[in-house]
Amino acid sequence: MKGRPGPIAPALLAWFRQNARTLPFRQDPTPYHIWVSEIMLQQTRVAAALEHYRRFMAALPSVQALAACPDEELFKLWEGLGYYSRARNLKKAAQRVCEEYGGQLPASYEELQKLPGIGAYTAGAIASIAFGLPAPAVDGNVLRVFARLYNDDGNIADPAVKKVFTRRVMDQQPAASPGPFNEALMELGALVCLPGGAPLCGACPLAGQCLANAAGTQNDLPVKTPPKARRVQPVTVLILRSAAGCLLQKRPEKGLLAGLWQPFLFEEQLTLDEALARLAGLGLSVRGDVPPRPLHPAKHIFSHVEWHMTGWELEAAGPAPAGCVWAAPEQAAERYALPGAFKAYRPLLTAGR
Repeated sequence: MKGRPGPIAPALLAWFRQNARTLPFRQDPTPYHIWVSEIMLQQTRVAAALEHYRRFMAALPSVQALAACPDEELFKLWEGLGYYSRARNLKKAAQRVCEEYGGQLPASYEELQKLPGIGAYTAGAIASIAFGLPAPAVDGNVLRVFARLYNDDGNIADPAVKKVFTRRVMDQQPAASPGPFNEALMELGALVCLPGGAPLCGACPLAGQCLANAAGTQNDLPVKTPPKARRVQPVTVLILRSAAGCLLQKRPEKGLLAGLWQPFLFEEQLTLDEALARLAGLGLSVRGDVPPRPLHPAKHIFSHVEWHMTGWELEAAGPAPAGCVWAAPEQAAERYALPGAFKAYRPLLTAGR
């Protein structure tokens, strides 16, 4: 059964006023706050992003402060959120805003999308929530709500289907409150119209208008293309210790985890003898009187690849190879941004000998 539900804004906004979570960027919804929060919340749970948001705002309270922030400091503030390209684009966009817009985000849905890292959804969120402009903010939560609301089995990964859903959002959006309406839709998807075939229809303010609820198809929606299988990449991690600390290695400036720091590693499966030979070739000697300590295997899932990590903790000596530093424990903890991919090994990198 397909069709068109009646106006949803009155019931949705009334529900939102009663049930909206208290979040710091909602308490002070400046364009800068909304922008940073929306970038942080991309592919990140709200609970995981909140402490990062507070720390980020304390350190970088303005667009100007963000534009001037050194990369190492920025990455350290972002540490644990993953997808560090988001932080790079934030800084690039902040610099553009300072250069071209006098340090103020443009109050235009179209102009916002010209800034690095700001796509249609983020531009719509900033435009509607911070500036009160009529604009769509259609994320995965909103697509799920509208697939069920209209009982539409179109593939939400199809750009044409997303355009249809976006038009429906704008048809339903009240001119007087585009920001609260967009926020309410996101909140409904986050708290009630849940993914994985588990919507809480009994708690939904739109249940009486929801065509999927009437047809009993809500658990089957939305329809989307299943993700491609990830490539499995074996990784050999070497926690190398010396009197100077642990050896950290900077990743290349392009590609996965670009420009970030990591324990010394090889993106392949090596035996201990092969690893020792590689180290010797780089001028690093491993003490033979201290037995190698095997690391616990760890796995990290990126969007397109899974790292399956194994390795050893070793006592080593020698100058740091190119692209590496010997970092004291406090430096590893406080200065160098260590991606969440290595959280299993972080205690070894930040602890003393």
